[in-house]
Amino acid sequence: MKYKLLLVDDDPDIVDILSFNLRKEGFEIKTAANGKLALDVLKDFAPDLVLLDIMMPVMDGLQCCRELRKDSKFENVSILFLTAKGDEDTHIAALDLGGDDFVEKPVSVKVLLSRIKALIRRKISPLTSEGNNEILSFDTLTINPMKMEVQYLDKKPEFAKKEFLLLYLLASNPGRVFKREEILDKIWGKDIIVGDRTIDVHVRKLREKLDDSFIKTIKGVGYKFEA
Repeated sequence: MKYKLLLVDDDPDIVDILSFNLRKEGFEIKTAANGKLALDVLKDFAPDLVLLDIMMPVMDGLQCCRELRKDSKFENVSILFLTAKGDEDTHIAALDLGGDDFVEKPVSVKVLLSRIKALIRRKISPLTSEGNNEILSFDTLTINPMKMEVQYLDKKPEFAKKEFLLLYLLASNPGRVFKREEILDKIWGKDIIVGDRTIDVHVRKLREKLDDSFIKTIKGVGYKFEA
């Protein structure tokens, strides 16, 4: 299977180098020089992954990611941020908007390829790949893994892919405490390097969309779900 990748960067040298190496690895590549042009490309191109720079003219990568995640047809597209702006606030903002991983420039082509391949390997929901497709029903909450839908009271709040997977993981085992390391492994995988703050951001988003009482913090250990 030939995977499709959209490369969005305003540096033509980086675009040329990465396009050459990605095509050698068998990827079908489209490119764009800023977020606005990327959104135009996406009208006729359905990538498996978007490699997205942050600092670009016209529309930066964060705004592009925000627009992408508004469109349900791109909810399962992986987004890998590639940027020289590596401060913690930018990192958290990128993940908060729906990014799946974050790589700082400069990065070797070999390392970048490994991160891209890791994300694509996890493109299929781990819920489905493990054969766990059970619909979870509680008094006020229903979670459907096949449709990746949540019904809470009379609402259907929208969740980014990782938010949904985290919610399903915790809700599949009510009362069980998941250590942070286990959550990172099951949701992001051993190949993806993210920090503890990433989990905190996703839990905060879940609590904003659902009742605070569902997800409990076990200080110094991790999290558990209580219905």
